[in-house]
Amino acid sequence: MKWIRIALMSIFVFQAGGPIICAQDQQAQPPAAEGDPVRAYVSPSASKSVEIGDFYLRRGKYKAALSRFQEALKTDQHYAPAYRELGKVYEKMGSWQKALDAYRRYLDELPSAKDAREAKNIHRAIARLQKDIFAEGETSGSQLTPK
Repeated sequence: MKWIRIALMSIFVFQAGGPIICAQDQQAQPPAAEGDPVRAYVSPSASKSVEIGDFYLRRGKYKAALSRFQEALKTDQHYAPAYRELGKVYEKMGSWQKALDAYRRYLDELPSAKDAREAKNIHRAIARLQKDIFAEGETSGSQLTPK
């Protein structure tokens, strides 16, 4: 049985016009033109970008997460979960004012007022950030600088 397999493989490989020779005979394709729709980059959906951003956020890769959440908002500027996650990453990075703005925008973008009222964690984060920003402003005597 082993010899039969070897014989069949050798016939297949060394036969004129076999796969190795055919691969070598093919002409290389020229690079795609700049406007070629087949090669154009297509951004993932906003939900997929947020999903990938969450992956990075859980691993502490804040810059990568930030870029994914921003990409989600470029795809759909009204996608509320992207603002929520953007607020989380800004908070982790110490950019409190940006985090506060993102959380507020999240509450604005929610589909209903009931959803906004039920976003208790976001309301707590907003209160905490406002307190931190106020305390920082009192102790330093200046406004926070964005990071």
